[in-house]
Amino acid sequence: MATLYLHVPFCKRICSYCDFYKVGAIELLPKVVSMMHREMAERADYLEHRELSSIYFGGGTPSLLRPEDIESLIQSAASLFDISGVREITLEANPDDLTQEYVQALSHTPINRVSLGIQSFDDRVLKFMNRRHTAEEAIKAVERLRKGGINNISIDLIFGVSGFEGDHLGESLSEATQLGVEHISAYHLTIEERTRLGLLTRKGEYTPLSDEESEQEFLRVHHVLTQAGYDHYEVSNFARPGHQAVHNSAYWRGVEYLGIGAGAHSFSRDNRTWCISSAKEYSEGKFRYEDEHLTPIDHLNEYVMVSLRTERGIDLNYIAQNYGIEHQERIAQSLGAWISSGAVVREGSIARIPADKFLISDAVIESLFA
Repeated sequence: MATLYLHVPFCKRICSYCDFYKVGAIELLPKVVSMMHREMAERADYLEHRELSSIYFGGGTPSLLRPEDIESLIQSAASLFDISGVREITLEANPDDLTQEYVQALSHTPINRVSLGIQSFDDRVLKFMNRRHTAEEAIKAVERLRKGGINNISIDLIFGVSGFEGDHLGESLSEATQLGVEHISAYHLTIEERTRLGLLTRKGEYTPLSDEESEQEFLRVHHVLTQAGYDHYEVSNFARPGHQAVHNSAYWRGVEYLGIGAGAHSFSRDNRTWCISSAKEYSEGKFRYEDEHLTPIDHLNEYVMVSLRTERGIDLNYIAQNYGIEHQERIAQSLGAWISSGAVVREGSIARIPADKFLISDAVIESLFA
């Protein structure tokens, strides 16, 4: 099995916290879509004829695509790959793009899951983040998707935002659970140097939360959503039963994937490849790539990293069988202190981080790297 990722790096407005590659030259989008068809055809052999389990339109802002462009890209994928086993086709979307007309047209495409970049249900926070939509537009977007027959909806929320009076986090969590969406991705606000938020922080105009405050907010998100019936199955992801993200879960299991579009990454066997991040060059058909050869140690570290970020954890027997007994013994020894502190639980050969301790997963993972 493998997955297909289609990258649409265009944004009408740049969010204050975002450090991802994105461009505002929307006029390039038609040419980029045309080149995505071409690149997909040229790179179809990368996955060595593996059956696809999911297709994901990410960005940027994929909802800037016309529904007919979404349909045609999926048709191209169907002509090049075996998509008979595809369970999930996701479109990332901005709430204000989802007009009644757009959703109606989208409902006639194979898209069966939409991931909404809501971030907050507080208009003050949305303005601070430089988001295009309002809380009311976010709620209407969910309602329109339901009426349009799309019944697998994920929303993104950001916590760890300081400087606002009132309980904006609690209100956002309450609104999210009342809407009954199937999946919620909740991320702590990250201060990236090359962003407006990074500039405000350096100038002393924004003060991030302390580590203690961040932990309190993380635990609050965890407790509110799990009590509402969501499974906290990965550091930043919560799902109702049967609605874990197929595409992202494939990443965390080490499944191979092909990325199409400017800035998109691909992975197959011992190779990781990424297309150079230039939408203008891409629109002209200039596909330039960089790649990285992955060693067995790279694979081991990747396995430890992605597995310990999920409820699944790592399997020490699997490590011994695939990477050697010496790495199993080294990791088992390093886990000892974490197990004693309660940050890691071991059950037979499985070692995992309890969901309410996920916030310290990076520290645990780093201590286990070869």
